[in-house]
Amino acid sequence: MDEIVKRALIKWPDVPHCFGWLGLDARGQWYMRDEHVQALGNFASSKGKRLEHTKLVAFISRNYQADALGQWFFQNGPQRVYVELELSPWVWRIQHKQNHFELLSHTGLQTSLEHCFQDEKGLLYLKTALGFGLVHTMDMWQAAQMLELGPYQTTEITQKEMAQTFGFVLSPMAHHKNH
Repeated sequence: MDEIVKRALIKWPDVPHCFGWLGLDARGQWYMRDEHVQALGNFASSKGKRLEHTKLVAFISRNYQADALGQWFFQNGPQRVYVELELSPWVWRIQHKQNHFELLSHTGLQTSLEHCFQDEKGLLYLKTALGFGLVHTMDMWQAAQMLELGPYQTTEITQKEMAQTFGFVLSPMAHHKNH
C-alpha cells in the first residue's frame, strides 16, 4: 500500500466504503462504473468505461487487496473502493523465459504456481502463492506449454464453486445489499 494512502487512512478513518464503481474483467482490465452503468445491471452485463490512464491503473494495482470476507478492493486514500469481479480476483500472465515460466498478476506481482483448475467452459485458472485467478486468454499457449512440461495436474471446478472454494466475493455490491 502506498505511503500516502496509509497516511490518509490515519487522518480520515471513518470514510464510507464505495460499492459498484470499479470492476475488474477477465483480462485484468479495470473499469469505472458510474451510476448509469450500474443501473444497467451487474458487471458481467454492463462493464462501464475501461480505465486507460497509466498512472491511475498503476495506483489502483499497488493498492489492491482483499478484506476478511474475501471482498477485493482498491484503497483510494481513506476510501475503500470495492471491486466487482468478472470471474476471479487475479488474472495471470505467463512469460516463457529460457528454461522456466514466470507467473505475473494483472497488477505486476510475480508469484509461483500451486495448482491448476479448469472450469466448465474450458477456462484455465491457477492457484498460486498470491491466490486464485484466471489465466489471461492471450497466454493460453504458454499455459499449455507450462502444463505439458511441468508436473502439474488440472482439477475440474465449476464457476459456481470457485468463489466459495477460494474465499472471494464476485460482487461486493450485491453482498453489501444482502447484509
